[in-house]
Amino acid sequence: MTETARPAHEPSAEALRWVERAAGTGARVRSASPLAGATSSLLYAVEVERGGVAFELVLRQFASAEWLKEEPDLARHEAEALRRAARAGVPAPELVAFDETGDEAGGRPSTLMTRLPGRVVLRPDDSGAWARGLAEAAVSVHEVPAGDFPWEFYPYTDPARAAPPEWSSARGLWERAIETARGPRPAFIPRFIHRDYHPNNVLWQGGRVSGVVDWVNACRGPGGFDVTWCRQNLALLHGVAEADRFLSAYERAAGSGSEYHPYWDLLALTELTAGPPGVYEGWAAFGVEGLTDELTSRRADEYLASVLARV
Repeated sequence: MTETARPAHEPSAEALRWVERAAGTGARVRSASPLAGATSSLLYAVEVERGGVAFELVLRQFASAEWLKEEPDLARHEAEALRRAARAGVPAPELVAFDETGDEAGGRPSTLMTRLPGRVVLRPDDSGAWARGLAEAAVSVHEVPAGDFPWEFYPYTDPARAAPPEWSSARGLWERAIETARGPRPAFIPRFIHRDYHPNNVLWQGGRVSGVVDWVNACRGPGGFDVTWCRQNLALLHGVAEADRFLSAYERAAGSGSEYHPYWDLLALTELTAGPPGVYEGWAAFGVEGLTDELTSRRADEYLASVLARV
């Protein structure tokens, strides 16, 4: 490659040279372009040619100084998660290489992985099939042995410090939710969980799930949290009925192995006490229109009421 100036939204020449070295002897980067939907890191589709054969990889670069200060091992975390996820019945990207410090990849901690086929679907033609696909993929993830995976689940918002949010008019409901979230957790068997399982991280092809991506938050923890994190995203995106449709599909797919408990719904909801839920920018990136902060806030209250009815 020649050393040329690149816009800030493209990976540096040094990063692309690292990709070429990692991709194997004789590999050459043909193109690199940003991928839609990345909100907490820089994500690129990289086309590589080696031995006359072209193939696509995905380069993730961690650029958030705040996130890296809290978790300086992000690249290694994702690398180990990808290795563990490779054992799942649902396809996950294969790890090609990682640079924990960024010394080789242009100054930013980075992971390089294969690119899976498929696309994100947020407005499905068949909601029932969509819910079933999401549910069955979650069950497949939780069948992976957690073993000695070193990253452990913890809530991003400590319920002990949570307070009813100012943006909500349902203060009494939030008080009940927070009080329950502060209480004892239901018993669970530690599973390998995605930790950020929601529709933006699931790919589809031909009406079927073709892969689960974005494993940087994976950890050992309650499988039920993956279920409730997806439910919360569905409730804000489409409403309570879609969240409940997914839960029903999950309970059918998991059978006696279901790990759902409304406690995990309430624990996940405490993460909304820090500020209004707002419109997740990843939804707009994949063509969702018409959502407003007012609508997602109202849906959050409606979803909370529906969860408390299960307690």
